Amino acid sequence: MIERFKKQLQARFSFLENKKLLLATSGGLDSMVMVDLFRKAKFNIAIAHCNFQLRGLESFGDQNFVQEYAEAHAIPFFLTQFDTTAFANDYKLSTQVAARELRYNWFYEVLQEEGYDYILTAHHADDNIETFLINLSRGTGLDGFTGIPEQNGEIVRPMLSLTREDILEYAQNEGLQWREDSSNASDKYVRNKIRHHLVPLLKSLNPQFMEAFQKTQSYLQDASEMVEDASTMVYQQVVHQEDEVFYIDLKQLLKLPNYKAYLYQWLKDFGFTSWDDIYELVDSLSGKQIYSSDFRLIKDREQLILSPIVEEDANLSFLVHKEEQDVNLPLKLTLQEVDSITDPSNTSIFVDAEKLVFPLVLKKWIEGDDFQPLGMGGKSKKLSKFFKDEKMSLLEKEATWVLWSGDTVVWIVGKRVDERFKVRKQTLKILNIQLV
Repeated sequence: MIERFKKQLQARFSFLENKKLLLATSGGLDSMVMVDLFRKAKFNIAIAHCNFQLRGLESFGDQNFVQEYAEAHAIPFFLTQFDTTAFANDYKLSTQVAARELRYNWFYEVLQEEGYDYILTAHHADDNIETFLINLSRGTGLDGFTGIPEQNGEIVRPMLSLTREDILEYAQNEGLQWREDSSNASDKYVRNKIRHHLVPLLKSLNPQFMEAFQKTQSYLQDASEMVEDASTMVYQQVVHQEDEVFYIDLKQLLKLPNYKAYLYQWLKDFGFTSWDDIYELVDSLSGKQIYSSDFRLIKDREQLILSPIVEEDANLSFLVHKEEQDVNLPLKLTLQEVDSITDPSNTSIFVDAEKLVFPLVLKKWIEGDDFQPLGMGGKSKKLSKFFKDEKMSLLEKEATWVLWSGDTVVWIVGKRVDERFKVRKQTLKILNIQLV
């Protein structure tokens, strides 16, 4: 098996040669076989062990076993201990998720601080089957069936082609020792139920099940790549991006025979889980929103808008003093006295300076604010009504700043100046305010 493993490394993982490798080692069968294989293949390795302190003295027995192995074979050894239960309680995570977060965060720290190139884990073919069946039982898209990737950035899984039987046979033939995790015998966890009952049944129904499964997963990976290619081509026709905001054209989207599949493909990496709600959003009233932990999706007339969630203080305000000529926060404005009006626009306004009460104030609008739009003969209009008439999206409304003089609106910045500050024949001082 050593020679077969070396050939596999040369064929699929040649980039690991002459690199510093950090091997995640629990002390169990899989990880001890991985360490033995890489040690005998003469790679530059170190061992990293996490003590999650979840099984009392047994956890410290694992720690001592791995440490003694590393010392006996002169392999660099890195150790950490976690209060996993406290971390899980503090962040309201399951024990398994908490352990994963702690483990990989620490691995990356060691990688960076100690100058290692890759983290290696001992996931194998049976882990792939179990993950596939877990995803199947919970419901998943195509990605959930394509298996554990051989490489994900600095994380490499070189043993995915080996079965549990391969690994056990190798360990027995080589006389290796390992630690048994008592929790693996329990059916408390879904993965263990699948491992102990469902996978053996499938193998008994078809002695070639492992080979058949790996072929099927290879076909699914090919299909996933095709889906990704098609999704990218359609994306360019339906979606456009401005900074961190994405705009999905609903007219173009609804021309697609299966628009839901494309929406899922485009949005699955943004943390959304309520897919039925997202699909219904297409036909919802303008203004409806759906949230993930970090993003929100808004229905805005003939488009969906995806944007990061930004928490802002609605009471935040900025003063503009009389002597200021350049304002940098929250917008870039220039203020300059001029002799006459030249090329007025929504972004360059001219106002009667003597009607202004300094300091002026820049702040966000709130419901109920009103002003007298220039050109309406002094008639008042609610800002909310003005935004609606201008067909502004929710994001545009939220991003709009208003310049105030006392309790009177001077300018909806970038949109419309107030009638009460317009320059007239009798105006003596004209102030030009420009949005840069």
